[in-house]
Amino acid sequence: MLRSPLPAVQDLEGDRVPPGLPPVVDAHVHLFPDELFASIRDWFDRHGWPIRYRLKAQDSASFLLSRGVTRVVALCYAHRPGVSRGLNRFMARAGGFDPRIIALATVYPGEPGAREILEEAFQSGLAGVKLHAHVQCVPVDGPATGEVAAICAEHGKPLVLHAGREPRSPAYACDPHEICGASRVERLLRAHPGLRLCVPHLGMDEYAEHRRLLEAYDNLWLDTTMALAGYFPAPPPPPLASFRPDRVLYGTDFPNIPYAWDRELRRLAESGLADRDLARILGENALELFGAEP
Repeated sequence: MLRSPLPAVQDLEGDRVPPGLPPVVDAHVHLFPDELFASIRDWFDRHGWPIRYRLKAQDSASFLLSRGVTRVVALCYAHRPGVSRGLNRFMARAGGFDPRIIALATVYPGEPGAREILEEAFQSGLAGVKLHAHVQCVPVDGPATGEVAAICAEHGKPLVLHAGREPRSPAYACDPHEICGASRVERLLRAHPGLRLCVPHLGMDEYAEHRRLLEAYDNLWLDTTMALAGYFPAPPPPPLASFRPDRVLYGTDFPNIPYAWDRELRRLAESGLADRDLARILGENALELFGAEP
């Protein structure tokens, strides 16, 4: 549990994607309207970690794209009912800013008109849905999340759901350990076999349990976000080579990170993964999941 802010890391950053890598898609980049971005950064400063890249939304995507990342998957989440439509309009504009941005919608699970909100978002070109159980305080396997999962399955859109128990903070309005976890993820997958679900952070902290779910469910993906950085004072995940290479996406949480933008990318470049597996993890799997062209 993050009982106090973790420190910044003043590691060196590269100017470009490391040479010799296959095309890189960052499948976990956060974009928010400026005022909301400022509030999120204030929360992280007080309860999480000092954010190194204090960029506006347009600049965040441009930062990565100008350094050799070929596509970014842009995520936001509704922190309360009533803000989803505005956030989805913002995300649709972000997706129109650059064709290399794959923008996702959000909704607050259980809010009135959730179906209409998401169907409007899909009509505007948004490629999936992002939920954050820690922030929204909605059980991963509860009926409100299930409604969103059913709508995503019906429309063939993936759901990115922060369903792992960590990182956990007493500053959240609920205890993530009580509403998240691999067992709840499995109940959601069983209830919605047509859903394509991506769980960020390799399912932190239940890495082995989520790895098992990857073997059992072909409609589950995991992303690597912050799990490979060696930043958290906790046991690391198992070697990435032990996970299904066709079901893992590279992601960063940029710009809301306390270390260099390419920290995890450099670790992947040096990981010894087979070339084919590295190509899948760094880009191909994300393009397939979100239905995007190379």
